[in-house]
Amino acid sequence: MGTQTKSWKKTIFKIILVLVVLGAGAFWVYFYYPYGASSVKAGQLNYVMYKGVVFKTYEGKLIQTGIKAAATGGVQSNEFEFSVEDKALAEKLMNMAGQNVKLHYKEYFGALPWRGYTRYIVDSIVSVEDANPNMNVDPNLLINY
Repeated sequence: MGTQTKSWKKTIFKIILVLVVLGAGAFWVYFYYPYGASSVKAGQLNYVMYKGVVFKTYEGKLIQTGIKAAATGGVQSNEFEFSVEDKALAEKLMNMAGQNVKLHYKEYFGALPWRGYTRYIVDSIVSVEDANPNMNVDPNLLINY
């Protein structure tokens, strides 16, 4: 009877071990493996800020051109919220607020608190343009009152 008990305990231990390994693998795939191919979003960079209570992360918002319907009859701006892991990249983006940028990002299945609040992680800047490059005003058009 003692041999059967040891055999039963080993079987239960092996099943639990397999479930833990599968659970850890599923966790890794869900949070650490990018969802698919990375992509690029373009728009006017609204802001990038450093925020958080326990985990301080860099979070930003990009305003894309065009509008989308929030609900039937409603309209809202098309905003792309993202996180940035790299401190140097985040500081560069902080100095580019208001400019038109193209950002390369990776999308993940889930967000991790130490990686950022969003599933979208920006990893590089593709290009930068001035938001209004030709906004010189002709002084003759100004009216003096």
